[in-house]
Amino acid sequence: MATAVFFHAHPDDEAIATAGVMIEGSALGHRIVLICATDGSVGEADDHHIPAGSSLAEVRAAELASAGEILGVHRIEFLGYRDSGMADTETNNHPDSFWQADLEEAAERLAVILREETAELITIYDEHGGYGHPDHIQVHRVGVRAAEIAGVQHVYESTMNRDQMRSLADDPAFEEMASDIEEIEREREEIRNTEMGTPAAEITHGIDVTATIARKQEAMAAHKSQIPPESFFLQLPEVAFAAAFGTEWFIRHGVDRTGEPYETDFYAGITP
Repeated sequence: MATAVFFHAHPDDEAIATAGVMIEGSALGHRIVLICATDGSVGEADDHHIPAGSSLAEVRAAELASAGEILGVHRIEFLGYRDSGMADTETNNHPDSFWQADLEEAAERLAVILREETAELITIYDEHGGYGHPDHIQVHRVGVRAAEIAGVQHVYESTMNRDQMRSLADDPAFEEMASDIEEIEREREEIRNTEMGTPAAEITHGIDVTATIARKQEAMAAHKSQIPPESFFLQLPEVAFAAAFGTEWFIRHGVDRTGEPYETDFYAGITP
């Protein structure tokens, strides 16, 4: 069996973006390695989620460990950088932040693990990090270079299907959340105007993960400092949650053919 490495920016990104294919890979017998670039220390969290004497970074590391157990992860590593925070914030300039990391140095840190694991597959983000977060953009840059250094042939860019997201804005399932119509309408308006993700015609893989959607939701809920039980997404009805998170989207790095029909076998071509 093969080793598949999932390289993410912060604890909770793995549950949102790639939980389904991680669960699938583990069930197939592949070794699943999760690498987090940053400590997540700049994430937003209510004080009641951080026990006295603990830091947010410590809380998020524990949450990541819990999510990893749900997802069938065999190894979790942190690359050792500080959370850079959202774009254009002062934390982007911190010398220890991932955004300020030297590309070659960071890529070599990652490549060390890729070589240790004899990884055949690595998942990163698309070139604009899905939604422009500095750490997500840096994951793309560092991940591409590390794959080159370590000779990993299967490189997948996790993304969001922009056209599908826009169509979800008018999904009748949203009406089931009638308890907060104003919040629904705000979310709908944001989705309708989103520039996040990638146009459907530029995507190569659409992986149906609805068979494991309950475990994906459980993994997201494990990150309660960032995705509390009362959050919009965890309050979605089952049908709406599956519509929003039941397909995981990827671009196979370096290939020319994109768009429908999408490839549906994420682990095709690696050691069976």
